Amino acid sequence: MRYAQCALRLSGRIMAEVKLERVAKSYGKEPLFRDLSLTVRDGECFTLLGPSGCGKTVILRLIAGFEQPDSGEISIGDRLVSSTTKKIHLPPEERKIGVVFQDYAVWPHKTVFDNVIYPLRIQGVPKHEAPRRTEQVIEQVNLKGLERRFPYQLSGGQQQRVALARALVSKPEIMLLDEPLSNLDANLREEMRFEIKALQENTGVTILYVTHDQEVALAISDRMAIMDRKGLIRQIGAPDEIYENPSDTFVFKFMGLSNFLPLELRDSRAFVRETQMAIDVHLPEGVKGERDWVIGCRPSDIDLSRGATGADAVVRKVVLLGASIDYRIELGNQEVRVQKDTREAIASGLLFSEGDPCVLKWNHVKWFEPQKFERED
Repeated sequence: MRYAQCALRLSGRIMAEVKLERVAKSYGKEPLFRDLSLTVRDGECFTLLGPSGCGKTVILRLIAGFEQPDSGEISIGDRLVSSTTKKIHLPPEERKIGVVFQDYAVWPHKTVFDNVIYPLRIQGVPKHEAPRRTEQVIEQVNLKGLERRFPYQLSGGQQQRVALARALVSKPEIMLLDEPLSNLDANLREEMRFEIKALQENTGVTILYVTHDQEVALAISDRMAIMDRKGLIRQIGAPDEIYENPSDTFVFKFMGLSNFLPLELRDSRAFVRETQMAIDVHLPEGVKGERDWVIGCRPSDIDLSRGATGADAVVRKVVLLGASIDYRIELGNQEVRVQKDTREAIASGLLFSEGDPCVLKWNHVKWFEPQKFERED
């Protein structure tokens, strides 16, 4: 964020805060969301993260002007671009936005240069200025030297850079990115997410990024919003805040691999529910009394050993994932998932086979009330 603000001051560009206030949208009789309020700050990379069908792309389309809300208002900077009560709906070309879609949408019959300069020609930018701006943005996205190539001569990542350059060349106040990396292979996705973040920091442009990919969201976001299947925003915050302190079990599960273990508290000790299997976990303030709880933890939050102090369990399944080993462990009447670094496991003699006894110890857990857990699922 600091770099984006610095670039903003140096460029003298006016950036735009994006604000949705009490927005509702339905399709037929099915409401997608009823009372959505959201603010994307100037110069930040903000990610909408949620499962398919939750309404992420619809929010992007409403901001872009491709669709109109049923009620509520949308502002970009100090401009009201959509209001049902005031009968305002600015068309996309008047909103100072750049949009990058999942399928790139580059013209196959145009070169890199012609693809990128096209918006400037439509806008009537003077002939002496348009080529200069085009060359400048092509260099920004690391395509210098490829100006005369056609899309079929480019890799998927390079085609995505063309789409980014075409969106940037008009100097938008906000960039709207709709799953732009989903068609790339794993290595290109990793490379491009860092390039998008660097581009945002260098240009200072505000980015609203839509995705269901948690890794991308964690890597590029200044802040992120987690949406559920009903179109509700469950939590907004910085990536580390949301990952470490999820507001509920939906957010916890959506942010990565997870275990949930139902417990009973008896005499200030925790037992796997309906068993005599004791679990040695810290009871934080507020987790007291003879009652039920659910603990959540990541597969990497559990230590797996032989003969140490902890909960006795049995290995039921082993899967080598390359850098890590994935274990499915039977613990009383429950199954938990544990992942260990492969090299570390080999070095410490902690490779397990199916059927081996083992001992589990928890390093970090998150406590949830079971009623809330059941309600959210």
